[in-house]
Amino acid sequence: MAVVTGANKGTGFAIVRELCKAKFTGDVILTARNEKLGNEAVKMLKSEGFEVSYHHLDICDQGSAKQLSNFLQKTYGGLDVLINNAGMSFKNDATETFGEQAEVTMRTNFWGTLWVCHALLPLLRPNARVVNVSSFVSKKALDTCSPQLQAKFRDTELSEEELCLLMGQFVIAAQRGNHQAQGWPNTAYGTTKIGVTVLSRIQAHFLTKTRAADGILLNACCPGWVRTDMAGSKAPKSPEEGAQTPTYLALLPEGMKEPHGQLVWDKTVQEW
Repeated sequence: MAVVTGANKGTGFAIVRELCKAKFTGDVILTARNEKLGNEAVKMLKSEGFEVSYHHLDICDQGSAKQLSNFLQKTYGGLDVLINNAGMSFKNDATETFGEQAEVTMRTNFWGTLWVCHALLPLLRPNARVVNVSSFVSKKALDTCSPQLQAKFRDTELSEEELCLLMGQFVIAAQRGNHQAQGWPNTAYGTTKIGVTVLSRIQAHFLTKTRAADGILLNACCPGWVRTDMAGSKAPKSPEEGAQTPTYLALLPEGMKEPHGQLVWDKTVQEW
């Protein structure tokens, strides 16, 4: 069975549709924070002939992630596909201070993704696939970090705890207004997606270390610049086009060894 987060609209909704069109053999669960919008999305997909169900998930609420985990354990006994798509970004004309934007964006994009993974990765069955939706902006943001920070984020021995400390340090620096002086990029969204990309590498290494024989693959991906409420109407890709790489990674055939722990864009592994 498959779970897609943040899937009531945009790229997440398109990913659910693509999984169904690809005739994914298990149940597909669309999750969203807003129950009304989630059920409306399910109704729309059912009208197109696809069998999808809704389950509530607010990725910023660890209790919500645990409730979903309990439901999946009780109902299915495991999980085959997890696509962590839920995320957010402030508009360019947002009036919130940069420090506030950093805190809110980090809580959703990085911590929310981490909390869902903590709740759901223990349920992964052999040959499961996990896709953490990141962004090409993470690579651009990394390139504008100080050499010291770049080295830390490229260090294959960096632990999850160390990464969490770094993400916390960025938020504190952003709130103090000295983040650039400390070598951080001037983008809250981009920095949170550095976190998601690096987290994916760390998680993949952990799965290789603890479940080497199980054939599980976990990757970060960039859907591209997609026409959504978040990215705006000028983006070149449709949500359906943005869903192609996440769906490709979610449906990697059994027996494949890679990609694993990579950042994938347009179905191609990117250098980090």
